[in-house]
Formats: sequence, structure tokens, C-alpha cells
Amino acid sequence: MSNEVKSKEKVQMDPAYIIKLTVTLFLTCVVVAAALGGVNAVTEEKIADINWENTVNAMKAVVADPEGTTFSEALPLSDEMIAAAGSVTLDSVYEAQADGQSAGYAIKVVASGSQGKIEMMVGVDGEGAVTGVSIVKNSETAGIGSKVMNNENTAAGVGVLTQFEGRTAADGVLTVGSNVDAISGATVSTRGVTNGVNAALAVAGVMG
Repeated sequence: MSNEVKSKEKVQMDPAYIIKLTVTLFLTCVVVAAALGGVNAVTEEKIADINWENTVNAMKAVVADPEGTTFSEALPLSDEMIAAAGSVTLDSVYEAQADGQSAGYAIKVVASGSQGKIEMMVGVDGEGAVTGVSIVKNSETAGIGSKVMNNENTAAGVGVLTQFEGRTAADGVLTVGSNVDAISGATVSTRGVTNGVNAALAVAGVMG
């Protein structure tokens, strides 16, 4: 075996060399982890700001006075509120405030549509009346269920989402074909939105 090979083997097995290599790798990992942590802290805050901005825009779309209304942070969800939503998932509830006074709620629910989940925001004023319905996210079929999501007119000439405005728990359970008009060919999508509105009204009702 040549002297050069023996020298390399000695370097590879030298405890001091191994310790030096271990320390170098450790310090490198610490620096990389710190850098990643810093990047994550910055991006996490920006993502949170963007998500809140999108949520506020969705809430403004369902209240009577978008410019004069502010919103609280998400309120705690009680068992009673969750139960009131029934088969619809209660995502979050925000208090709407005008001139420092409570003006109702913006309620985000997730209902089942024809092709998946329909995330929607429902505004309910202090009198328990729906002030608006806004679709946040959906996967309904283009050209069919999407007509509902885009608030196209029903045969009665009223937007399928607009027709819910002014409805209250006093109107009874909202039902497609009874007191709710569906978009032709998109009955399931309309029913999904209707279930979401029923759930929002029920949640608002238990909150008083």
C-alpha cells in the first residue's frame, strides 16, 4: 500500500478530523435552520395578512353597508352554534359592527354542492335577516353549477343568490322548489347554497 493511501486513511480516521467535520455540519444546519425560520416568519405573516384581507372582502360583500362596517376577529364557536349548523360545516363567525354597535354577523359555512364543497359567507343583520350571500370557493360544474356561484338570474329574473336577501328564520326552512328558486339544471348547487343559508340563519338564531 502506498504512503499516499495510508495518509488518506489516517486523515479519514483521525478523531480530530471527525470532530471538526461534525461541528462544521452542525453549525451549517443551525445557520440554515435559522435562515429558514426567518423566511417562514416573514412569509407566514404576509400569508396571514392576505388571508384576512380576502376574508374581509368576502364579509363586505354580504353586509348592507360595506364601507361603514368593521368586523371582529373570528368568534369562539360553541357546541350550540356547531349543532345549529346541522350537516353544514360551520367554519367561522365574525361580528359586524357599525358606528361601534353590533350590526349582526358574517358567517362562513361549508355546504355540499354537486361537485364538492361550497364555501360561502352569509351576512345576517341584527334583526336576523340575510343581508347577502357570497361564494368564497367552489368546484361546481362550469356552465351549470357555476351559474349559481356567479349569481345568474333564475326564471323569475332575480339572482339566485340575491333571492336570499331579506329572508329570516320566520320564513321557515328555505327549500328549493318551495320558497327558493333554482337555476335550471343546477338544482343541486342551488340546494347546497340554500342549506348554507339555513345553517347561517340557525347559527345567528342561537347567538341572539
